[in-house]
Amino acid sequence: MILDTKRLLFFLLLMMLLFVKPLQAEAQLLGTKATTEEPEKTPDDSLGRRTPQGTVNGFIKAIGDQNYLRASQYFVLSKRSYRKTAERIRIAKTFQQLLDQGGSFSPSSIISNKELGRIDDDLTTGVDLVGSISTNKNNIQLYVENQSDDSEPALWLFSSETIDAINAADVSGEKTFLDRILPKVLIERKLGNVPIGHWGVVVIMAVVAYLLSRLLIYIIIFLIHKIWKQADSEKGEAIIDAFTLPIQMYLTVILFVITTQRMGISIVVRQRFSIIIITIGILAFLILLWRLTDFVSMFTRSRMNRRGRISAVSVVLFLSRTTKAAIVVIGIIVMLGIIGVDVTAGLAALGIGGIALALGAQKTIENFVGSVSLIADQPLRVGDYCRVDDIKGTVESIGMRSTTLRTSARTIVTIPNGQLSASKIENFAHRDRFIFNPIFGFRMETTPDQMRYLLVELRSLLYAHPAVLNSPPIVRFTGITADALKVEITAYIEAINFETSQEVQEDLLLRMMDIIEKSGTSLAYPSQTLYMAKDIPVSNEKADEVTKTVKKWKKNNELQLPKFDPKRVEELKGSIKYPDDGSFQIKEEE
Repeated sequence: MILDTKRLLFFLLLMMLLFVKPLQAEAQLLGTKATTEEPEKTPDDSLGRRTPQGTVNGFIKAIGDQNYLRASQYFVLSKRSYRKTAERIRIAKTFQQLLDQGGSFSPSSIISNKELGRIDDDLTTGVDLVGSISTNKNNIQLYVENQSDDSEPALWLFSSETIDAINAADVSGEKTFLDRILPKVLIERKLGNVPIGHWGVVVIMAVVAYLLSRLLIYIIIFLIHKIWKQADSEKGEAIIDAFTLPIQMYLTVILFVITTQRMGISIVVRQRFSIIIITIGILAFLILLWRLTDFVSMFTRSRMNRRGRISAVSVVLFLSRTTKAAIVVIGIIVMLGIIGVDVTAGLAALGIGGIALALGAQKTIENFVGSVSLIADQPLRVGDYCRVDDIKGTVESIGMRSTTLRTSARTIVTIPNGQLSASKIENFAHRDRFIFNPIFGFRMETTPDQMRYLLVELRSLLYAHPAVLNSPPIVRFTGITADALKVEITAYIEAINFETSQEVQEDLLLRMMDIIEKSGTSLAYPSQTLYMAKDIPVSNEKADEVTKTVKKWKKNNELQLPKFDPKRVEELKGSIKYPDDGSFQIKEEE
């Protein structure tokens, strides 16, 4: 096989050379030149203003470096007065002061990093909302606009309306909470161009937010135990435990964001912590999904064990592990996207790999889906006697890939679950009744009164037998064939399993033979059968006796044809002793 592949590759390479060289020669003769058009690459902007994300990050870095003149290059300065250097620096400082007092930018990972900006919001194309400022005196929405035409590279700047609102804002006399309480030394001394006191407060507030969230969680759990009666049960404790840590993480993040913004911590510090905050929030959600998966898996497995569905436990475990693996993969992709890694190529590769894996494992996936459908629909269970297409047997196991049946010949048949779920399954294990449907052919010499006697007594037997279902049995004289008088019986036997129904059927047939023998007639031989003169003749005495009995029924209006008298039916019910006297019976243990 390898040699054939090598020969095929060599042949293809040879054909390419044979075709390419003449084409090149022809191109040279015609004087044509092969040119490859490369797409024009958008020139980089030294300030990173090609995307809304780049504009916000560049502005934060500029004010963090206290390079306010550079920071002003991220503004749309439409008015003539804004073009003075001192005025531009003043606007940049005012912008920073407003942000420190009560402003915030959206987390960097949420701001669009595409030249077109966000196209899924309600704003005009080329305009993005990236933050807001909310203080006692000012309420400003922060917008960035693309200042370039479609034919030019994008250039995103803070809009002229935003700059006008910032320039008009009143910041005189306003001091942040930290500026009022922190010692002058902690404000004047700086780390990374940010007052060192701000860094210390951030650490303290992180600890305080964590402790407050712990306290709130403790109070919430206490109230839940007081209100919810099932909180102390195993199920209640599992649910509370699944939600405790994720909710605590969310509360910590919310308290930290609210307090740091209200206290006036520098926007430079808060924006640097935004990635961590978003990461913690997503991590809390992933932990919640992980714990809910554990809870659902534990609850489902315990329920399956109580019901005796051992085969379903392996499927539940497999689904639980698959879900956890998906949570980990999705979490890694989201985390990489937050820190700025382009995951588009990775997702494409993952999709191609998934398609290849799905094609390679098509049968395995088909069998797994089949096993899930078998467990969900439960057309059969372990121990059930069933027929799958033309195979009859008892189900011995239902696995992840296949189901095994043991036939009456004691052989094992393995059927893939994918094929089994698409097959016709007849389950004999869950029958609530068993049909009793013998067809008798009586001799042609049978008299009409003998036939009436048989119809009445056979139906009386079925009414009287305790193992025959109370639904009216059918005993009908259905036809006269070439060699017999045909009587068809339809009734249902009430039994817990097939073996018991066979015992009842045997008893019924024996009692029916007694009735037939008592009637004076007998079952007809098939017309193909030859029998000699040793044949026992019809008993005339019994026939006369039966005739007298039927006449008596008619005289007293007691002939139970074509229908039985309900009073007679009630008299007959349970009048037969089953099992009969003399039968061996297993004594029930006390």
